[in-house]
Amino acid sequence: MGSGSRTALVEDLMERFPHVPREAVFKEDLLRGGVAFDPSALSDNEGGEVKPKSYFIFSFDHGTLPELGEAALRRPPEEIILTGGPYDLRRTVVSVRVNPSSPYRVAANDDGVLGLYLDGKRISDVGVPPMPEYYRHTLASGKSVMEVAPTIQWGYLIYLTVFRVCQYFGAKEECQYCDINHNWRQHKAAGRPYTGVKDVEEVLEALEIIDRYDTAKASTAYTLTGGAITKTVSGRDEADFYGHYAKAIEERFPGRWIGKVVAQALPRDDVQRFKDYGVQIYHPNYEVWDEYLFKMYCPGKERYVGRDEWHKRILDSAEIFGARNVIPNFVAGVEMAEPFGFTSVDEAIASTTEGLRFFMSHGITPRFTTWCPEPTTPLGKANPQGAPLEYHIRLLQAYRQTMEDFGLSSPPGYGPPGAGNAVFSVSSFMDSLPADEPTAV
Repeated sequence: MGSGSRTALVEDLMERFPHVPREAVFKEDLLRGGVAFDPSALSDNEGGEVKPKSYFIFSFDHGTLPELGEAALRRPPEEIILTGGPYDLRRTVVSVRVNPSSPYRVAANDDGVLGLYLDGKRISDVGVPPMPEYYRHTLASGKSVMEVAPTIQWGYLIYLTVFRVCQYFGAKEECQYCDINHNWRQHKAAGRPYTGVKDVEEVLEALEIIDRYDTAKASTAYTLTGGAITKTVSGRDEADFYGHYAKAIEERFPGRWIGKVVAQALPRDDVQRFKDYGVQIYHPNYEVWDEYLFKMYCPGKERYVGRDEWHKRILDSAEIFGARNVIPNFVAGVEMAEPFGFTSVDEAIASTTEGLRFFMSHGITPRFTTWCPEPTTPLGKANPQGAPLEYHIRLLQAYRQTMEDFGLSSPPGYGPPGAGNAVFSVSSFMDSLPADEPTAV
């Protein structure tokens, strides 16, 4: 790419899609293509003043740890906030995905003030999350809170990956864009602490520390998640395994946080167990809408459950949780991944919108994560550039339009909507929705 061409591309898209907030254009580009960090912008890990990247489930990096250079030893921040600059950006929270060869770079200027640079020009100020007080305390076992119960989305969400691996294993079963199993292996290889199955008592102990020191009550929700369970873990099936953490949390901290579970689309009785255990929001992720792509890119899910049954279970779960509280995720961008994906943005958007209409017509609001092409995954290897930025921008437009068509508002458990307000950091769907109307007193 010629010099300055990325700036030209971004500005062209801002002009062509004026209804999409300009903040979201930068955010999607950073999420899909990653960002480089000058050594001046790296954290001092858990001993410093900046909250470091916790690798809470996937790597979300464009290189393996050994390829990241100093960023593997001194972690980058968990997230960055963009503000100001020549585009006058409103406060935008972006999850950090490291890519040493990205045209975007975070660096300090001569005065030590961090900024985001694109094609060598400073385009915004960069804020980094302060080290939360609760990260400075350890569990009785010596484990860190960051390892057991990291927080993301600027402290809004406690992310409990209680099972670090996935039982969809190997090329015939693993989702083709997912590096959960590799991420587990690379952290082990680097000698980093990375607990496979988290002990329920340790989770409660970490939450106790967060509850004690999060005096501002910034943490509002927790997510229970991990790999798919096709057999059992510690003698429990998937609903019972994830559910027993929720039950313990709700008994110890009734109503303190909004409880969410990311699990497979399970049969109705299993979903009912989640509800009975006190879970409030259920995320049975459908990953990609197109029938052929689901088969090719989610072979384990296709084999064990099947796409039609998966969708039927999502609709069934709305009867238990209420449609507003069923929020399935999809991985935005894999629709355009070679070798099987759509080759035009028009086709990809049409397919994804069909899926949005299917769910939203039933009152269910999906959400999405911007695909990060991780290099150890088949799709990441084949598509190091990810999907075109235009796809991501048009998806935001289609998403908002479809929500308006069905009279839906932003889903619960994601913090505030609207550019300048949103904290959801792994896609711009919340940044692109209308801000809540201030309620009249």
